[in-house]
Amino acid sequence: MQVRRVLIAALALIAARAPIARAANPPLADVALAGGKTLSYFVSRPPNPGQTSALIAIQGYPRDANRTFHAAARAARQAGRLATTLVIAPIFQVPPPEAARFCHFHGVPGPAPTNALWRCGTWLDGAPASNTPITSFGAMNALIDQIHRRYPDVRTITIAGFSAGAQFTQRYAAFAAPPPTPVRERFVIADPSAFLYFNRFRPHPNPTMCPRFNDWKFGTDHLPPDLGRSAVAARTAYIAADIHYLEGANDQGKARNTAYRMLEKNCAAETQGRYRLGRGIAYAAYDRKFLAHGGHSLTIIPGCAHSVTCVFTAKPAAAALFGRP
Repeated sequence: MQVRRVLIAALALIAARAPIARAANPPLADVALAGGKTLSYFVSRPPNPGQTSALIAIQGYPRDANRTFHAAARAARQAGRLATTLVIAPIFQVPPPEAARFCHFHGVPGPAPTNALWRCGTWLDGAPASNTPITSFGAMNALIDQIHRRYPDVRTITIAGFSAGAQFTQRYAAFAAPPPTPVRERFVIADPSAFLYFNRFRPHPNPTMCPRFNDWKFGTDHLPPDLGRSAVAARTAYIAADIHYLEGANDQGKARNTAYRMLEKNCAAETQGRYRLGRGIAYAAYDRKFLAHGGHSLTIIPGCAHSVTCVFTAKPAAAALFGRP
């Protein structure tokens, strides 16, 4: 019995030290953009005539589109929705030297010659690509149009972003083109570093020390003209959108698993709170008071810090990601 216990312990130690097998990347596809450029994306295969919904999972700052795709696909499987849900994860490409230094994730392919290129932090607030005038929001519009053409049975498209992907998703909800008829869009905003506010209210105002706190991308002052929508129109679109907030209950403080190093810490972000969870709760309260008055939901995910896999695959997240059964 003692020998058996020692053998089991040794095997467990070997397993713990063994490299973790990484899931293979899903297939890649492209959508044509302006100026002859393309946006590449991971997509689930094979296409299924029964797929009536699509889940577009938006990468985080490291551009971890493969990890985000697998988290979304696993969530769909656990919710019993994989057979009816097309899973997609776009890759907003960055030139290799910058990507290698600041925002590269293992296993994500580098840019193809035709890919539109952004900077590490510009794709998440709708900026134009560096090699074509199309914005990242315009690229998303093109992707949604292509989904509608290629998968005509899809009736619901959910754009779900985590961390920097949630910053993209939250701002895109205010500036997205209307979806093709009869497609319905939904937006899931999970653990962003900071939010877009639509007036000058902030939970922790400090206008003396931070006079430009309401500038884009934290507010609607000085909106870039290429977004193509006024502050009033963006607020109206956001209020009308089908929006669901997710927050990890442990995504708070400076612990290693909170990705505190990547948290927005400029003065405009600090007027929203100190940490992600607090900022998310405060923004949901702001939304209830000034925007949708309870029409947008907030779900706090127990046991999760800053992990797309933990948050997306948690059982309480299923209703936000896939709607009610």
